[in-house]
Amino acid sequence: LGWAPRPGLPPGAAALLASGPDGEMLWLDVAHRPGQVPRARLMGRYLLPPCKQRWHTCAAFLPGGGLLVCGDRRGSLLLFPCSGSLGRAAESAGVAGGGTDPGGEESGSELEPSCLSHKGALPLETPLSVLFGLHGKTGVTSVTCHGDYIYSTGRDGCYRQLRLQGQQLEVLRKHRPCKGLQWIEELRFTPDGDLLVLGFHADNFVVWSSRTGENLHCIPCGGGHRSWSYCSSPSAEAFTFIKCGDVMLYRCEAEPREQQVLLASLHGREIACVRRLGAVEVPGHTALNIFVTGSEDTTACILALSEGSRAAVPLARLSDHISSVRALALAGPTGPGDEGFGDEGLSALFFSAGGRAQIECYRLLCSREPASESAVACQVIHVASHRLDEHWERKKNRHKLVKMDPETRYMSLSVVPGTSTKQLPMPWRFLAAACSDGSVRVFGLLESARKLVLVAESFHHQRCVLKVEAFLHARAGGERHLLCSAATDGSVAFWDITSPIADAVDALCREEWEMQPLALGAPLLTVMAHSCGVNSLHIHKTPEEHYLVASGSDDGSIHVCLLEVALDGGEATTGTCLRVLERVARPCAHAAHVTGIRVLRPDLLLSASVDQRLMLWHRGPGRLDALSTTFFHVPDLAELDCWEVAGAGREPQYYCVLCGQGLEML
Repeated sequence: LGWAPRPGLPPGAAALLASGPDGEMLWLDVAHRPGQVPRARLMGRYLLPPCKQRWHTCAAFLPGGGLLVCGDRRGSLLLFPCSGSLGRAAESAGVAGGGTDPGGEESGSELEPSCLSHKGALPLETPLSVLFGLHGKTGVTSVTCHGDYIYSTGRDGCYRQLRLQGQQLEVLRKHRPCKGLQWIEELRFTPDGDLLVLGFHADNFVVWSSRTGENLHCIPCGGGHRSWSYCSSPSAEAFTFIKCGDVMLYRCEAEPREQQVLLASLHGREIACVRRLGAVEVPGHTALNIFVTGSEDTTACILALSEGSRAAVPLARLSDHISSVRALALAGPTGPGDEGFGDEGLSALFFSAGGRAQIECYRLLCSREPASESAVACQVIHVASHRLDEHWERKKNRHKLVKMDPETRYMSLSVVPGTSTKQLPMPWRFLAAACSDGSVRVFGLLESARKLVLVAESFHHQRCVLKVEAFLHARAGGERHLLCSAATDGSVAFWDITSPIADAVDALCREEWEMQPLALGAPLLTVMAHSCGVNSLHIHKTPEEHYLVASGSDDGSIHVCLLEVALDGGEATTGTCLRVLERVARPCAHAAHVTGIRVLRPDLLLSASVDQRLMLWHRGPGRLDALSTTFFHVPDLAELDCWEVAGAGREPQYYCVLCGQGLEML
């Protein structure tokens, strides 16, 4: 049995859902008046999907009317039609009705037969949409509707945000509130915009705040109670539960908080990577820059940074990773260079990766919302994910192969440009990854099918690959997809991945999701740029159709080489030839690791180092000259990102964001 509030019912009435034999669930509207026997009216019959424990655990009627969402003991979410017109029609025909004498004592004995004896006159509805096992085998604990979204909780330690697309349920995101909170029971939305997560952590009842990321209340109760209730007010809070047949009550008065947060943190540990997604123009505000950051605390954070207020406001926090987030990559609607501006705001597709060989992909939608604190509304949709150990478990004849290292870390990501075009049968995107096990891997993403597939790999470097960068060479003779990778020995390798991508597209269009990874082959060119690991890498295309490849190393040096790409024979089907036109090295450019470098123009470079210096360099014939030095305040610099903004005059302005033990924009 379970009660569910239904919009439109008068006071003193509620909807009752009852699960019976063979997975049949009944919907009854129950009305009660003081001094009278409750009156029940059968409104609908529903059939739950077959499973071992076939009963519902929670339900909610959608505000728009006509649809019912319920969760079952198997962990599935189900969507049913619930107009109630059939129930009213049956009642008018005398099929369903309450007691004939509401004031009589005998009416209670006739209530059940008169209400359910002719239930066969109502059709047995099947689900319109089923998300089987969404919360695992331990069941769904609650379903809540708030705004335009549906939220579900379960005993898998997660709550999920969903939306209704037509008459289908679509999962947008999965949230993991805090470590160890496996038994999530309920969500409550506060008037000030906070989301409270109620559940059991070990032998304590916990109220966790999504806004502050901390436990507001922790009540020792033994843990895991199935019958409980919690109520809070500004002056007091109360928690009651049943234990060993006794009703227990915990009550305490509200105490003033002695601590005040002066500056909220973005992450619990150092920030390992940062990318600028774009900017949103809000009337009455300065331009808001939207960033995504990844951290060692296993989360990625989307935040809005205002140049006017100099305040960073988190918009969303992503907690799908089980280890640190070390790399980010951005792809706009048509490629990495397109930030996806539109009348509605900002749209972007981005990837995050890190420890335990895990990649996550999200679609981000940012729109103007002047009434909110950040003036921006952010919606994140989880698109796909990939883990090498799960990929290994699905392989055929895996006992004949050498197992991959499950502790592999993704060190760097780069979206291959120019692959999501109308020439392809399906809009596939490709992602290159630098891996700690010495491999360079290429993945294919089909956003419409939410599939992320490993399509090609190479172990050429035989050591940890630190950086990877993809670029497109487009000339009249054809297009070539090129890839640059750098490893811990200081080598920088250049690959032509056009053929592997074409072969992968042919296989993927046949829906061969478990295809054997293709070989990338041997690199076209390898340059020994440094004496030790390459910590930063950037490629810039010149007006002469050449490519400037800049890199920074652990030894504090900077290396720049100018590449020319030639197509043998002048046709796209022939081979590719790379030639180094010029090489410039600047030893001891910094006093520590160079962890960020960008080519702003063919004659202008920017580098950043752990020595907390941001240096601007002029590139001349065979030399690099220092133009200026700026000291920044972020210790242990991990990465930087740069973008260009049109200035008031003719000269453009360049902005950069740095991350490490903090975040800074210059």
